[in-house]
Amino acid sequence: MRDRFSRSLITVAIAAAAVGAILSVPITRTSAQAPAASLKASAPTAVLKTPWGEPDLQGIWTDESDTPLQRSPKYANQEFFTEAQRAELDKERAALLGRDRRVDRGTELDVAGAYNAQFMSVKHTGARTSLIVDPPNGRIPPLTPEAQKTAATEREFRLALLQSTETCKKKSIACNGGKYDATPSPRFAELPPRYNTARMNRRDGPEDGALPDRCLTGGLPECGGATGSFRRIVQTPGCISIFYDVGQGQGWQRNIVMNGRPHLPARIRGNTLVIDVTNFSPKTDYQGSRENLHLVERWTRTGPNTLEYVVTIEDPTVWTRPWTVKQEFTKQSDEENRIYYEPRCIEGNYASPGLMRGQRMAEAAFAKGEGPDPAISDNATDFVGVEEDPLQ
Repeated sequence: MRDRFSRSLITVAIAAAAVGAILSVPITRTSAQAPAASLKASAPTAVLKTPWGEPDLQGIWTDESDTPLQRSPKYANQEFFTEAQRAELDKERAALLGRDRRVDRGTELDVAGAYNAQFMSVKHTGARTSLIVDPPNGRIPPLTPEAQKTAATEREFRLALLQSTETCKKKSIACNGGKYDATPSPRFAELPPRYNTARMNRRDGPEDGALPDRCLTGGLPECGGATGSFRRIVQTPGCISIFYDVGQGQGWQRNIVMNGRPHLPARIRGNTLVIDVTNFSPKTDYQGSRENLHLVERWTRTGPNTLEYVVTIEDPTVWTRPWTVKQEFTKQSDEENRIYYEPRCIEGNYASPGLMRGQRMAEAAFAKGEGPDPAISDNATDFVGVEEDPLQ
């Protein structure tokens, strides 16, 4: 069966995509689900199909352990942790919870540390040392020369906006590659090198904020994050709908519509939904890739309570070779999650206008000689200390 991925219902995700899918080999059926803690994968015992004969991918799914996207260089070509390594990492990461990361009371870095590990999702360390399974070193492939130039140009611009702030004066990690200059940068009036998707040290308009600040999602591929990640899959004849519950209310809906194209050749069989995704918007960004991003996703029900997601990521204008990520999801209890509230993002409605208004007030006060130059304040750096997670 040939499928087509419909236009995303959110502003900045995928514009359109053509896909192919194989939905033919039966997989296993499970009865009502137990609480998440007791859900374990088991061998197939019965056919698990929808009433109309397609493999059943439905349910609420999440990854119940933490695995970094990239493998730390210290693990080299080690694909799996030993049990001793996992136990030690769990111990070290548990110590991060509730830690006091405040630094220099009353400084900007002190305020930036308001989001400590209590706000993050810290789960047991996963078995694998990286979500990336190809290349074998578990690392994102090198950037092409042109992509390196683009990344350097963007970073140079962002560092210029930070140059007169306390962040650079104190040589914070956020200013790596930059230098301190007490004179506010003359580049504050410049447009960014390309459409902005990340946080910058300026509040001239809403598009100076990161996508999450504007209640916009990063889109595909979604590989989890510090605040957790869930998928809810619902199937109907001719359509699969996936709701991504990610971030702090930046969830989004995705519809995969079956368009009645001819079946693939009879020699091609499987129990995997294959989705070929193209035509991304230049207003999205994944690890530096934008409109030329190409994904091939594979969703496979591997057991009554397990779902495997494998995505091959390609953009010859950004990376020197394609690379592949694998995630394993566990089915959550339908009964315990029967009341599933839609997550809400308020940053774009309240915080972003408030930040811009505050910036204008600070500028007006400075013009009257009543306050510091807002250009020397850092409103771009946050989550101080999160980079200390030993798993990363």
